[in-house]
Amino acid sequence: MGTEAVEIFYANGFSKICNETHQTIKETHPADDCWYEETIDDDLKWSFALNRVLHKGTSIYQDFALLDTKRFGKVLVIDGKMQSAEVDEFIYHECLIHPALLFHPNPKTVFIMGGGEGSAAREALRHNSIEKVVMCDIDKEVVDFCRRFLTVNQEAFSNKKLNLVINDAKAELEKKTEKFDLIVGDLADPVEGGPCYQLYTKSFYERILKPRLNENGIFVTQAGPAGIFTHKEVFSSIYNTIKQVFKYVRAYTAHVPSFADTWGWVMASDQPFSISAEEIDKRIAERVDGELLYLNGASFISSSTMNKTVYLSLLNETHVYTEDDARFIPGHGVAYRH
Repeated sequence: MGTEAVEIFYANGFSKICNETHQTIKETHPADDCWYEETIDDDLKWSFALNRVLHKGTSIYQDFALLDTKRFGKVLVIDGKMQSAEVDEFIYHECLIHPALLFHPNPKTVFIMGGGEGSAAREALRHNSIEKVVMCDIDKEVVDFCRRFLTVNQEAFSNKKLNLVINDAKAELEKKTEKFDLIVGDLADPVEGGPCYQLYTKSFYERILKPRLNENGIFVTQAGPAGIFTHKEVFSSIYNTIKQVFKYVRAYTAHVPSFADTWGWVMASDQPFSISAEEIDKRIAERVDGELLYLNGASFISSSTMNKTVYLSLLNETHVYTEDDARFIPGHGVAYRH
């Protein structure tokens, strides 16, 4: 017991050395007492042991870090919230990208809103029909950071089919006349004061996004936590908002271990989603380069079947995202060393 120097990496991306008193029950080795902690809610935190903080950076929009964790490998953290972990990011990104591309009869063009780490582009580029992927992220510093340090995506970043644009996705879609077969929302969760909650609003979907889709076009977005206790934070509202704009809307979920929760996605089109599990598997075999680690036809069909509690919440949700009436997700993270 005593006063020690503690290095704290706050959600704002700055580190500082300060003196704090920690009561310890037993001695620990130095490698065992460096932790990342994320506040899930006022009374709930999620923490895991770190080997070290690999890199940190900050931009005018957000702060970011790459952590080397004992359980999840390299972890990308933006504004104190975990974005992806090396060992299981394939679950999130396969679910985000492949269902919509597989339901589309012949996808050739993709526009990704956000996606700065490059993983969404990586998965889209695995489809042999794809001719062009536009990845539009507002934050050049984050994109450069990920291009440099996330080695798993370096091949995608150098792919000639990838058109990297540094801009606000809303502004970029507004000025474009080009249309796309798939538009992807690989955005941060709607956080109060954050840069992108307006990209979850009905007016954005209706006036800006939908007109940029081709006739058979599909929109898909990540939609936040979708667990039995967390799905009302933003998932049900995002689903209900998209329902106001598109004729056919399909929500689906998967457990992501590093997120400590079930995660949700929403896919939408004016064309029905009507292919079977067997046809999904057939299209994966014909269209996708390499093996998918998580997704197959049967798992997608089951992932879009909600448990009773979540099903009723989606059915009865009335909230619609607008610029003046948004729901925000709580939480921030901190890495600390005793």
